[in-house]
Amino acid sequence: MNEKRSEINELGEFGLIDRIAGQVSLQHPSSVKGIGDDAAVIDAGNDFVLVSTDLLAEGVHFDLAFTPLQHLGHKAVSVNVSDIAAMHGRAEQVVVSLALSNRFSVEAVDALYEGIRAACAQYKVDLVGGDTTASRSGLVISITVVGRVAKDKVVYRSGAKPNDIICVTGDLGAAYTGLQILEREKEVYLSNPDMQPGLEKYEYLVGRQLRPIARTDIVFELEELGIKPTSMIDVSDGLASELFHLGKNSNVGTRIFEDKIPIDQSTFETTALEFKIDPITCALNGGEDYELLFTISQDDFEKIKNHADIHMIGYVHEKPNEHSMVTKQGNEVPLRAQGWNHFKS
Repeated sequence: MNEKRSEINELGEFGLIDRIAGQVSLQHPSSVKGIGDDAAVIDAGNDFVLVSTDLLAEGVHFDLAFTPLQHLGHKAVSVNVSDIAAMHGRAEQVVVSLALSNRFSVEAVDALYEGIRAACAQYKVDLVGGDTTASRSGLVISITVVGRVAKDKVVYRSGAKPNDIICVTGDLGAAYTGLQILEREKEVYLSNPDMQPGLEKYEYLVGRQLRPIARTDIVFELEELGIKPTSMIDVSDGLASELFHLGKNSNVGTRIFEDKIPIDQSTFETTALEFKIDPITCALNGGEDYELLFTISQDDFEKIKNHADIHMIGYVHEKPNEHSMVTKQGNEVPLRAQGWNHFKS
């Protein structure tokens, strides 16, 4: 008898996670939150301990043709610290595991750990262990981060309520634009190795791709302002995808406004003029910005309205699964979560 074979790319990353989560049950009272948020939440007495992990695979998540190993090490730590920030917590320790092929030298590993140590110093995180093994398919980095948050300060994806204000930090679309630039320059080099990459005027965009910064500063600033978000997530797969996550977990819908989405001028000009791509599409679906997307009660509007790096882009409504954007022309269009599919061939 032939059993039906189901392809992973039919489910996609998030469908696969949902499938796995549906087959798992928690056995310990200390396991407060399992699969389904930016980090697991474990009761540790006075506080909650937060645990998250990310795996970066060569040829899937990064290309060493244009990614310096120091930047890669720094980014690997940053994307994990970002998950802890998205729970309104603070990272404290990381564990780093590597799978290496024999084409990597000791000096290459030193360069990678130089970036890891720099990120640990920046975020005040301790590197406390890890593992190494051989690989037949290039470099694989797996980092687990451990953080902490007071029990009354933890923020989940599931707390958004109708009429909450939707906020996002920084600007969006820059990391995706930086990746397009790097891919273009790689193709130029491959066709003519004598050509030097022209990256000087793209320093900001390329930096957002190669060396993103986790927004740990926002966690401190929200606390100083006396604001606890009602829900939060980091923007790793694109704004639209993250809005869908918040909506699904909170059983609400979202409405955002095109003219409120923060896009850096260099992102706007590069995407629109050089790549002929709609900058809004990059912001909605590009991913890897690692900004924080969160919702706040309207009661907190006055506290946050003058913050230069927090942008109010829309609001939450009571219709689950309805996510839309009001264009600059006043038309309302449905959002589609088109973030990157890891399993698409």
